[in-house]
Amino acid sequence: MIEKNTSIGRLLTWSAMAPVLFMAFLMIVPYYWMVIGAFKNVPELRKVPPTFVVENPTLNNFYDEEGNTPPNHQEGLFQRFKDTKGGFARIYANSIFISVSVTFASLLIASLTAFVLAKHRFPGRNFIFIMFMASMMVPWQVTLIPNFLIMRDLNWINSFRAIVIPASAQVFAVFFLRQFMLSLPDELLDAARVDGAGELRIWWSIILPLVRPALTAIGLIIFLGQWNNLVWPLIVLRDANLRTIPLAISLINQSLFGPTTLGLVMAAAFLTSIPTLILFIVFQKEFVRGITMSGMKG
Repeated sequence: MIEKNTSIGRLLTWSAMAPVLFMAFLMIVPYYWMVIGAFKNVPELRKVPPTFVVENPTLNNFYDEEGNTPPNHQEGLFQRFKDTKGGFARIYANSIFISVSVTFASLLIASLTAFVLAKHRFPGRNFIFIMFMASMMVPWQVTLIPNFLIMRDLNWINSFRAIVIPASAQVFAVFFLRQFMLSLPDELLDAARVDGAGELRIWWSIILPLVRPALTAIGLIIFLGQWNNLVWPLIVLRDANLRTIPLAISLINQSLFGPTTLGLVMAAAFLTSIPTLILFIVFQKEFVRGITMSGMKG
């Protein structure tokens, strides 16, 4: 009887794990394919059926000394974008600057707004929060043209300001942090006020350390969203020196077609995935904790 129960338990365990393993397979295989594609040469990329291991590893997709001798050679990723000062390295730096700037600005604004909405009583507080939530129901395509017209009137087109400033208002971040802050005891803040702490000091010294898991979680989400943003930079950035990585990959797809495109795109995608992968590995525990605690406390 005990062996039968053990067998049933194992069967249930594997049945529960099967969807998880299937989802992991769907996530890992495309990433693996991208990585090996970045280090394949053009003839190997042309093979049918394709190979699932790299037979002759090469860095030609990044930099090829024989880049002007097609069809088996092409200019590598760091040899292209000659109209951009600094080439792909400049494009990479642009994406890092924009994503980091948007993330920090969003967390600053969202944490202050959430602190006010969660821990201060004033007339219209709930109405303001409802308006914030209502704005999340509006598709971003609806506001695309009005936002562009505003950027044009402010003379911000073709500048990083047109991306960083509008993207710094993250309503979901306000909602996420507010739900987390609602669970914090008001007595803790009252004790700080009795000791003479001002509101900004309370926000900086008490609120922010306590909501660190939520800040990490929402910060990673904002960074990833901005890192992969294509549509808005495509509209407001026209200077080649202001290009971001999604724009660069889009240009590669437009200018080339076939295995040569695949190798360059794989190389660019591989380099693009490195910062987000590092951030998730470093902040994995904080990220999971922030999502879990916000879900329970919301």
